[in-house]
Amino acid sequence: MTDDSQRNFRSVYYEKVGFRGVEEKKSLEILLKDDRLGILPPHHESHAKVMMYRKEQYSDVLHALKVVRFVSDATPQAEVYLRMYQLESGKLPRSPSFPLEPEDEVFLAIAKAMEEMVEDSVDCYWITRRFVNQLNTKYRDSLPQLPKAFEQYLNLEDGRLLTHLKMCSAAPKLPYDLWFKRCFAGCLPESSLQRVWDKVVSGSCKILVFVAVEILLTFKIKVMALNSAEKITKFLENIPQDSSDAIVSKAIDLWHKHCGTPVHSS
Repeated sequence: MTDDSQRNFRSVYYEKVGFRGVEEKKSLEILLKDDRLGILPPHHESHAKVMMYRKEQYSDVLHALKVVRFVSDATPQAEVYLRMYQLESGKLPRSPSFPLEPEDEVFLAIAKAMEEMVEDSVDCYWITRRFVNQLNTKYRDSLPQLPKAFEQYLNLEDGRLLTHLKMCSAAPKLPYDLWFKRCFAGCLPESSLQRVWDKVVSGSCKILVFVAVEILLTFKIKVMALNSAEKITKFLENIPQDSSDAIVSKAIDLWHKHCGTPVHSS
């Protein structure tokens, strides 16, 4: 069995055994920390030493930020992760009062969601950092294509719904940044989000398209009743949370329907 097949199998296995809550958090944490995000090396005997170095580096960067008064003990944890990431990537602004760049807002949204999934702060920082780096490198060319793919698959599933969006001039104004740049962080609750991110980490950002399509299909009656781009967008940015698990499950079914059993359908 290839490494890719093992990844896909693991993902399917976690779904089949119905991991939820603490167990699912732990399973995702294991998936995220393995060699896919480069946080831990493939040689298990090196893990303890590498994690020790990661903790030391985390402490050093955090200390440096406190010395220059960019963060304090009162700074929200997700913002601390952002400032650490900025410092390590050479993008720390001259003042903490400077407005955040769009890419910083993306990092912050992902970090806030990751906090709910990963309990240890050192792990959370490294996982968030590597996850964002994966989006910015591996999926850099794929992510801008996702809105077009979204229209394509929505048309296949429900052409009338897509026509309604276009007639309301809503199609270009849908919350694509929330869906595809932030990977639904701040849109779906973490219990649902981690199942989506598992797929992204496993090698496919196309799952994001099918989650977006399924959101539209799930709330079709509501969306069809709205007749302005602003109202449609506002609703989609704040969808009811109680349908999220069902939406993700149906989105995974759509993903398999259109892509077979994807491994690296980026």
